[in-house]
Amino acid sequence: MDRATDYESVGRGFESLQARQIFSLQDTMKDDAYWMGIALREADKAADRGEVPIGAVLVRGGIVVGRGYNRREGTRDPTAHAEIIAIRKAALKADNWRLTDATIYVTLEPCLMCMGAILLARLQRVVFGCRDPKAGAAGSLYDLSNDRRLNHRLAVIGGVMETECAERLSRFFSALRSMKQDLKDMSHQVRRDVRVVDGA
Repeated sequence: MDRATDYESVGRGFESLQARQIFSLQDTMKDDAYWMGIALREADKAADRGEVPIGAVLVRGGIVVGRGYNRREGTRDPTAHAEIIAIRKAALKADNWRLTDATIYVTLEPCLMCMGAILLARLQRVVFGCRDPKAGAAGSLYDLSNDRRLNHRLAVIGGVMETECAERLSRFFSALRSMKQDLKDMSHQVRRDVRVVDGA
């Protein structure tokens, strides 16, 4: 009888360890969704300014230490990506370029430039929303996160709030295409009107 009780308690101990790991993973996923929600608000700021809606937040110790959104058009700066802006702000705040134990949450998979900056800043994790098959450097087109030739590697988690992130990009580019078509149609109408006036 005593042995059966011992085995039973060992079994329960294993189950509770397994349960703790599952709850820990669920908490991490919940946290990732929370921080991605904040990155999405940054993306909305970009869209409001006519920029491609990509947002990023850099979190360290449960606190946002840097945030940014795409500003390439407004600043006419090809490096003004959301991730770069968030990393710069965090480094200034920390008074250190090394941002170890930090996670960056970004609505679109980082490009080569941004992954390079993420690696150089020694971030611990990248969490992104939707994949970028044309320029993604965290697994889609390239995978710099686990390149053994580099002296730093980091964890990458993709697909967090993927639908919400992708919808913002789709809406933005759909509106942009529609606007371009409207301008094209207006241009054709003006040309026709000019011909009519010239012919009158």
